[in-house]
Amino acid sequence: MNSKRIVVVGSANQDYLLRVPKAPGPGETTIATGLTKQPGGKGANQAVAAARLGGDVHFVGAVGRDDDGATILRNLSTDGVSIDDVRIIDQQPTGLALIWVEAAGENSITVVSGANATVTAERASSAVTRLAGQGSIVVVQGELPRDVVETTVRAATGVGARVILNLAPFLEVDAAALAAADPLVLNETEAGQLLGVPVPDASAVLAVRDRLLAIAPSVVVTLGGEGAVWGARGDDGPAGGHVPAEKVATVVDTTGAGDAFVGALAYALAGSAALADAVRLGARAGSFAITGVGAQKSYARASDRGLAAGAAS
Repeated sequence: MNSKRIVVVGSANQDYLLRVPKAPGPGETTIATGLTKQPGGKGANQAVAAARLGGDVHFVGAVGRDDDGATILRNLSTDGVSIDDVRIIDQQPTGLALIWVEAAGENSITVVSGANATVTAERASSAVTRLAGQGSIVVVQGELPRDVVETTVRAATGVGARVILNLAPFLEVDAAALAAADPLVLNETEAGQLLGVPVPDASAVLAVRDRLLAIAPSVVVTLGGEGAVWGARGDDGPAGGHVPAEKVATVVDTTGAGDAFVGALAYALAGSAALADAVRLGARAGSFAITGVGAQKSYARASDRGLAAGAAS
């Protein structure tokens, strides 16, 4: 695939995955059955997912000057992600995420931003302006402050790059940032937060598709086991559809599956795939990820199930 550059501006965390029968409720103590420590963070995850499929990926972010930061940088580099624009910070530790993974594979996550909070709007804008260009893909998520997200989007549109805005976790951003997202990527919960109405399943997403397309020129709503719904404005009216998730024998861990989706989507769009085809690849990558433990280590490579070829199918 003749892939254009992908610039990911985002978070990098060390993930602590605790296997539990059920995530603890208020005032409850739960005994974990296992602990796994792996690199994560939505931005780093998406960068790795795209790079493993063969993308030319550059990551803009920050880690602390500690063992966790060193591990994250080493893993990004090993997976083919350029880390030239990752700053090593003395004043803050590397970000971390505490992830409770239940027996059925579902998870609950608490994030401590750490060094991620030092990524400034000015640095993000400078990096995007320098790294991206006409036709490049710029990816940004909601784990960074609002001003960083909005400035990244403005810088990307200023150099003619295509923006993938993943509002995860949900973050209030200005209308201009939403209007530049092509696509705007959310899960069903985040779509409901954006619209102010419940959006529990694929049929509900299809019912509000036109409302989402009044906000952004194209949208993708991920639905876990239901796959994803996409929509795009067109000269002849909106187009769109529902892409089912690929069935897997056993769900091991859903951590990072949405990031695998976004990374694969970015990879496909960087290769000039149509949005429908990019969503299909994203759904396949997300399904592949839930068969392994954690985020980045569970992501597909180009040789896995012919995923790279699937971008053009």
